[in-house]
Amino acid sequence: MTLIFVSSPVHSDVLSSAAELGTVALGYGPDAVAYDVIKAKADAVLLRSGFFTDDMMAGSSNLRIVARHGVGTDTVDIPAATRRGIWVTNTPGGNSRAVAEHVFALILSLARKLPVASAQTQGGIWGERRAELNGIELAGRTLGLVGQGSIGSVVAEIGRALGMTVLVTDPGLDQTLPHVVPLGRLLAEADVVSLHLPLLPATRGIIDAAAITRMKQGAIVINTGRGGLVDEDALARALASGRLGGAGLDVLDAENIDMVTPLPHNRLPIADLPNLIVTPHVAGQTDEALRQVGLTALADIAAVLRGECPRFCVNQPLTDPARAPCRLPAAPR
Repeated sequence: MTLIFVSSPVHSDVLSSAAELGTVALGYGPDAVAYDVIKAKADAVLLRSGFFTDDMMAGSSNLRIVARHGVGTDTVDIPAATRRGIWVTNTPGGNSRAVAEHVFALILSLARKLPVASAQTQGGIWGERRAELNGIELAGRTLGLVGQGSIGSVVAEIGRALGMTVLVTDPGLDQTLPHVVPLGRLLAEADVVSLHLPLLPATRGIIDAAAITRMKQGAIVINTGRGGLVDEDALARALASGRLGGAGLDVLDAENIDMVTPLPHNRLPIADLPNLIVTPHVAGQTDEALRQVGLTALADIAAVLRGECPRFCVNQPLTDPARAPCRLPAAPR
């Protein structure tokens, strides 16, 4: 009997469909089972959160695929999976609209100082400190996108619809396009800087103290990509001093230590910065997106279980050398 391990909560429709493929073991809830308990029998893993390491793969003799419920695959040891003949897949584009809308939820909340305003009314203050709540309008402002994949493209679309000028820094785009500019120019001109990059050695700390110094006074930083893209110590100093007008983060650097419960490892003084909004990595968490992403990941699991190539593979496992390899898809832009 086929056994599928699901690491974290997914849409109910995804679980129903998974049950049609075989037995489902849940890594969460009242009937949670640790992966190590069933690893010898697992054929597939649907990984929404947490890491999947070489040690976890060891002893997983039946395991054929680790399907990421999302785009990022930095939580999976891909070289180990490839060496062990295990497919790794992801779900590009499945939650792009959800994340893009969350970007603007953060931008608008900061631009209109909604957390501060809400805190005042919750504290019984109505109009006595209204002057502190002057906001800015987005029309006529400049939105700078550092990276423009499928999510960034939707962010750009929404920004233009709101009357914003959009600048993009991305080496994968045609550099002759008028809105594609070097990072230095983007930082100098953008009123809002939104990050849409994978976390790589070259992108770690791309928004550091030097980058913040080059930004406009009062600019807003948004990060829904990966926590390590931002030097959080430099960010906290800039927020406390008023050098930056605000920051909205859906990811923390501490997630690189613990994807499930990063707050014990967090260094950002979240409670002390009224111009900082931190959400717990929920930008892509809408009912529509969760269903789409989960079913996309499950479709690749079903394909591999049938002996077919998955649609959204990110590696080429060393399986049967006599079999023609699957074609890896182009990176989504």
